[in-house]
Amino acid sequence: MSFPFARYIPRGPTLLIFGVFTGIALPALAETARPAMAVAIFVIVLGTLLRVDGSAFLRTLRQPRLSLFLPAMVMLVCPLLVTSAARGAGLSPDLALAMVLSVCAPPSGGTAAVARLLGFDPTLPLAVTLLSMALAPLTVPLLGQWLGGIGFDPYELALRLFILTAGAAAVAGLLRHYARRALARTGAAVDAAVFGALLVFAVATMAGVRAQIEADPALALSCVALAFACNLALQALGVVLTPGSLGERLTVGLTLGNRNVGLVWSAMGAATSPTMALFFAATQFPIYMTPRLIAFLMRRAEPETAKP
Repeated sequence: MSFPFARYIPRGPTLLIFGVFTGIALPALAETARPAMAVAIFVIVLGTLLRVDGSAFLRTLRQPRLSLFLPAMVMLVCPLLVTSAARGAGLSPDLALAMVLSVCAPPSGGTAAVARLLGFDPTLPLAVTLLSMALAPLTVPLLGQWLGGIGFDPYELALRLFILTAGAAAVAGLLRHYARRALARTGAAVDAAVFGALLVFAVATMAGVRAQIEADPALALSCVALAFACNLALQALGVVLTPGSLGERLTVGLTLGNRNVGLVWSAMGAATSPTMALFFAATQFPIYMTPRLIAFLMRRAEPETAKP
């Protein structure tokens, strides 16, 4: 079965960048999309769960590097590294906490869809994302409270994260049980729904950002620079530490760098300060722009690998 929106997926990296800048250029549209943020996150998580290949996932669990080392890197080591960097940089408490929480978040549910857009194997990011999401209700509140030390009730955040992830898992389980054949025929539609949710989320996260940029350009620029530095450093860490082909290494880099900040953002609700919201919004720039950069690098690498 064809899905009309699916034909736009090959242009996904470019369209996602377009979504971010549309949200800035059209503040009213971003404000309109803002209430849909939680729904978009739910769809992204649900789509991730629906696209899991059970046998491939079980094979992944048998590989300690993927089932233990990478989730530990994502959910424990990376937050510790970023916390050390944030404290060393002397950031304000709100900005430091926002950085810590953004990296405590599990990998973006859209990473597997982005991997498909780039021609990479999505099994690894799917598996690591699922394992990380299972840990998130425990690790995000505890690490955020311990490393950041301020700003929110860890038990309430844990409950909200659990509701989001467990709710999506329950719906995915029901769909897999009662509509298994339909799902097998509509994988492209699931990918398209995830991509559409990513696009809606990209626009929605820019709500209020234009006004904040105009009110305090220096702070906005600092948030964007920090978001890029954090994301690219984690991606570089993944590329350096991962054996295998360039595609596998870049996939691990995307998994480490691109986090589901919206999951934490949605769960925190009113506890999110304006500075934290600005940084969370800034994290969307590297998330949506680096796939375009990786596609460019892969095109440049292909002629080199083809040379005798």
